[in-house]
Amino acid sequence: THRDSSRTVDSEQLRRMTDVLVHRGPDAAGYWAKGNIGLGHRRLSIIDLSTGDQPMHDDCGNVIAFNGEIYNYVELREELKAKGHVFKSSSDTEVILAAYREWGVECQNRLNGMWAFAIWDSQAKRLFLSRDRIGEKPLYYAGWGGSLLFGSEIKAVLEAGVPAEPDYSMMEVYLCLSYVPAPHTFYKHVRSLPPGHYVVYERDMILEQKYWDLPAIEDGEMLCDKEYVHEQFESLLRDSVRIRMRSDVPFGAFLSGGLDSSSVVALMSEVSSHPVETFTIGFEEKAFDERPLAQMVADCFGTKHHERTVEPDAFDKALERVNHHYDDPFGDSSAIPTGYVSEYAVQSVKMVLTGDGGDEVLSGYTMYQGEKFAGAYQSLPRIAQRGIASVGKAASATMRGGLRYKLNRAVKVAEASAMDFESRLIAKVAWGNEKMVKAMLAGAPFETVPIEDFIGDLMRKCPYRDPFYRLMYYHLKNSLPNDMLVKVDRMSMAHSLETRVPFLDHRLIEFMVGVHKDVKMNGYERKSVLRDTVGSRLPEGLLKAPKKGFGVPLREWFKGRDFERRLGMLRDLDIGLNKRVLGEVVDDTVSGRRDYGNFLWMLFVARRWFEGRPAAC
Repeated sequence: THRDSSRTVDSEQLRRMTDVLVHRGPDAAGYWAKGNIGLGHRRLSIIDLSTGDQPMHDDCGNVIAFNGEIYNYVELREELKAKGHVFKSSSDTEVILAAYREWGVECQNRLNGMWAFAIWDSQAKRLFLSRDRIGEKPLYYAGWGGSLLFGSEIKAVLEAGVPAEPDYSMMEVYLCLSYVPAPHTFYKHVRSLPPGHYVVYERDMILEQKYWDLPAIEDGEMLCDKEYVHEQFESLLRDSVRIRMRSDVPFGAFLSGGLDSSSVVALMSEVSSHPVETFTIGFEEKAFDERPLAQMVADCFGTKHHERTVEPDAFDKALERVNHHYDDPFGDSSAIPTGYVSEYAVQSVKMVLTGDGGDEVLSGYTMYQGEKFAGAYQSLPRIAQRGIASVGKAASATMRGGLRYKLNRAVKVAEASAMDFESRLIAKVAWGNEKMVKAMLAGAPFETVPIEDFIGDLMRKCPYRDPFYRLMYYHLKNSLPNDMLVKVDRMSMAHSLETRVPFLDHRLIEFMVGVHKDVKMNGYERKSVLRDTVGSRLPEGLLKAPKKGFGVPLREWFKGRDFERRLGMLRDLDIGLNKRVLGEVVDDTVSGRRDYGNFLWMLFVARRWFEGRPAAC
């Protein structure tokens, strides 16, 4: 939209902005322009295949372009019909328009789903942009050249002529975390709308506001009634799965062999009248291969199971795919298997349910065990803490082999437990050693935000005091929306596959945030709530299996001869980083002294991103 009401929208520019996102919606294209306002849409048809095309108009002259799904649209439509609204289609898009007419911007709080949408209110002369509570769907915007430009990916905004000028301020954060957190991007003029926020643009003013946040529950008020928690959790998760299975096209599920995706498949099998289609990818390296566990679950629930293997020769193809679809540098290497399982699944179905978000909602990462231990450790007298650490170090010096490794690990856990929460958090989440990253950036011809400042600013907004709940806040507010959900959205949309995430129903999140840590984690058992409910129907072998994560064997890949040339190119990486430190990182990984596998992938991604862009200086 242009600030100058006499300036008309360039229809060809609108078409280019829309069509560059064809992968997000290959089924149909729609364009609407009136004076200084224009909306474009690419459609991936999942619900109401015949009458759900966009941009969609209502009788009041309002127009919407919408990406995502509203899962409670059936219930909302009945509620709105009772209020006198008349519907011409069975689409969730029309329900949003009616909800906006009824409740204005407050309609966001009535929606259960994933979305990024733009509504032009023709009577109020107001543009309303909204992004879902958790951040499943992306929305980028830029105020540039007297216009407000926006799209589901950065490339759409750049297509409108916004300069692709790099912003290096997030370089240290990227080299630590592997991603660029909202509202930042690596482009000076492009902003990512944070989850749970909306923008109103009227009278030449861009106003960004928050409409949703995690409930600010006091630590002492967390739910301790285990039976009640289990009952409510299973009821909410079951309903979340049920409404996410609303579809007019074939659908299935990603099945990684982990507890979360297996539980989703179990509930889908109970709801579905026919076998669930499940999709798994694996690796020849057994430490990373979850195909046997996935097959165990598939056999248990009688799914129609599909599996495929990813080989190291996928590296170059994966790098090109990541570079194109993420726009920003995105260094989480689990994007590689996510891309391949999406490419595989879309050959059979158009939509899948996934187990993403389970670790965040259930506080299920192994890091939570560490936080529980840290709480107990810090309650000891200081002299006892020092004694444990010194005895552990002395004992490890006299041992060899696996026992020494385990003792060294225990010493590191004790040392981390003695840190303050934010220092311990950085040490755990950074892919590269924080000191190494700072050394790599020493003397760089640009200024960056220190990782400790970014974490400090984020955690100052946290309403919880206990480190266990503070870690929960970090995951739900940062790594989940900025890493996990970005990864899944871009790689699934790259193949025009829709993903739906039952664990991220806002009702389930708001409930589980208020559950006491001793109910979430019985002793040091991860995901006790899930294990004692849906998990009780899963194969015993899966319940006892160690957590693997959805990763790739980069360290093994980097040892091959094919990677010698690529690693040599990293030594000459010219984006303002210290080449001596770069060389040490490469040498340590090749020799096996340190495992910098994912960090090297992050550097490969950064190198490819900076090619063809302005130099750092």
